Amino acid sequence: MLATIITGTISGINGLLVEVETDIAPGLPTFSTVGLAEGAVREAKDRVKSAIRNTGYSFPNRRITVNLAPADLKKVGSGYDLPIALGILTASEILTSDILAKYATIGELSLDGSVREVPGILPMVMAARDGGLEGVIVPLKNVREAAVVAGLKVIGVKSLYEAVEFLAGKKEIAPAVALHKDQDKPTLAYESDFSEVKGQEQVKRALEIAAAGNHNILLKGPPGSGKTMLARRIPTILPGLTFEEALETTRIYSVMGLLPPGKSLLEDRPFRAPHHTISDAGLVGGGQIPKPGEVTLAHNGVLFLDEFPEFRKNVLEVMRQPMEDSNVTIARAAVSLKFPASFLLVAAMNPCPCGYLGDPGHECICNSMQVQRYNSRLSAPLLDRIDIHVEVPAVPYREISSTRKPEASASIRARVARVRQIQEKRFNGRKTACVNSRMTPADLDNHCKLNDETNTLLESAATRLAMSARSCHRVLKISRTIADLDGQADIQTKHVAEAIQYQRSAPNIF
Repeated sequence: MLATIITGTISGINGLLVEVETDIAPGLPTFSTVGLAEGAVREAKDRVKSAIRNTGYSFPNRRITVNLAPADLKKVGSGYDLPIALGILTASEILTSDILAKYATIGELSLDGSVREVPGILPMVMAARDGGLEGVIVPLKNVREAAVVAGLKVIGVKSLYEAVEFLAGKKEIAPAVALHKDQDKPTLAYESDFSEVKGQEQVKRALEIAAAGNHNILLKGPPGSGKTMLARRIPTILPGLTFEEALETTRIYSVMGLLPPGKSLLEDRPFRAPHHTISDAGLVGGGQIPKPGEVTLAHNGVLFLDEFPEFRKNVLEVMRQPMEDSNVTIARAAVSLKFPASFLLVAAMNPCPCGYLGDPGHECICNSMQVQRYNSRLSAPLLDRIDIHVEVPAVPYREISSTRKPEASASIRARVARVRQIQEKRFNGRKTACVNSRMTPADLDNHCKLNDETNTLLESAATRLAMSARSCHRVLKISRTIADLDGQADIQTKHVAEAIQYQRSAPNIF
């Protein structure tokens, strides 16, 4: 007899539906799995066989063939165990169910028949919803994550026996309640706060501009000046994730198995800080079966690269395309996958190998050749994609010992959120350019018009600093963000002057 069970798989970060066709025929006892199954899927036969027997059902002593369709799609993971077991029980007429064709089934089996959680549940459940199914059967520990997707019944089971009893109509299991935006609001509760950072008012201003317009920023200063401390507090001034952003970000973490225990949705924007020894595949993604890298894990959040010049040059250069396009395309012979990568890049570096070039309190021990070699690790095209360059000087003791309370993250975040709302209205909710940093040349013409005085200032700066066309556009984008923070509809001379100020450190790097 032939039985067909619907399940799901992952392609990149997207879920796809897969049909598990099980045929039991007379012949020598064999168990073969076809349909481009990788190791963990082929090993399912041993787990399924033990789980069926230990649950109390008889395992057919006949020829069993399991086909995973479509056959040209590589099948990975252990989530096929439960659908294969249900397929065998259905094909051997132990299980008869009228609703089986309306449900997708996902889960790994233990040898005793219990159902274990699997990664990537969220995109697979989304695929089941988009495929018009009535519901899904998932491991009990995956229920909260799966219940985020509204529009279908989510049934959590803890064993193969429980799944069979539910499908046979002998046991009722209440569907999990779907979590909507109002039920899973971000708390925005952080352990760190900008009120803990004394001094560095100019740098805080630059970080506020970067957060408001999603402008990439480079912090350059001596050791101990607070670069890392400031960078790690940037998420505290970013507005909370919208439900759509949270769903998209959670889907990435679900596929990677990085969703925190007990979390159905990520509440806070991601903050990723990979070590400088990371490989290019670790940063942008890759592998034989392409997986997302750090730039994708930082999607809708912050990617912090400390000790920027210490990263291998080839690793940094592969970031140029994601910084430009907000996505990463990983091409292999059999498949080409696109991962989202819209992140705020925050980089930090010392001015020289010893770290004290230009610091009045310490003597630099580096010669000019060492400084040049150190700075040459960062290519001009890469630096040209960083909007804001800001110096982070050492903080004098009088500011460290000051009793004046610095501004808290909450008040800065309120201003940033207001500017983000202005940009949302400006771009009419477009996904390609919903922040100022992503403006196209046409957007610049429409939203960054300058009067004669302001245009003369920018022209003079472009000539004096030998600014490229991208640099001039970058100044306009930053000026637009500064004007939004200032509550001005038109860009004024002071806004352009401040934006130019953040460009002046770029020539000093070389």
